[in-house]
Amino acid sequence: MNISLKLFRFDPEKDTKPHYDHFTLDIDPSERILDLLEHIKGYYDGAVAFRRSCAHGVCGSDAMRINGHNALACKVLIKDLQTDQITIEPLLGLRVLKDLIVDVDPFFDNYRKIMPYLINDEPLPEDGKERLQSVEEQERFEVSTRCILCAACTTSCPTFWANNEYAGPAAIVNAHRFIFDSRDRGAAERLRILNDRTGVWGCRTVFNCTEACPREIPITRVIAEVKNAINTGSLK
Repeated sequence: MNISLKLFRFDPEKDTKPHYDHFTLDIDPSERILDLLEHIKGYYDGAVAFRRSCAHGVCGSDAMRINGHNALACKVLIKDLQTDQITIEPLLGLRVLKDLIVDVDPFFDNYRKIMPYLINDEPLPEDGKERLQSVEEQERFEVSTRCILCAACTTSCPTFWANNEYAGPAAIVNAHRFIFDSRDRGAAERLRILNDRTGVWGCRTVFNCTEACPREIPITRVIAEVKNAINTGSLK
């Protein structure tokens, strides 16, 4: 399959502004966008910069914009794009460090603010075993444990584009994971943090985040559940 690739490039050490490089390639349509980038780096331009790690949709490191949509490069097959014109760009809303690599510090700063860990200082059960919960209690928050922190959802959000102090969908999803965990005792503090215009009330229910999530998390629904917990003062 012959494809025309338009690739975003920016090297702050020599470029005053971003530009695009163009490549015409004969590629197996069953290959992935990540394979395409590796081909470019290996045979055309070794300076092309992008993040990748597991290459199996688990680490989330290779999130980028592919034909205008956020996705993981390791999960998108060339044939599924149904076009021979492909444009690859970095995620929006974060500073570009080089080519497809963006500065994810603001994203992880917001993630850390919601205390993404179990909080429980109560004594352990007398039998010394772990704190147990029912299947139903685990299912209450299971959907939000799927997040791989790829930032695809947060960088698809118009609110985050305008203000990167907005917690963003990924941070709220990870707050949800602990807010509704029956073993956790930090829900009230997380809800206090998120009860702000830079928290859940910054969400405008655009649904970009749900569309962008490679793990198929119903993010807009998850955010609505956190909003409801704040409004009702109840975690039921």
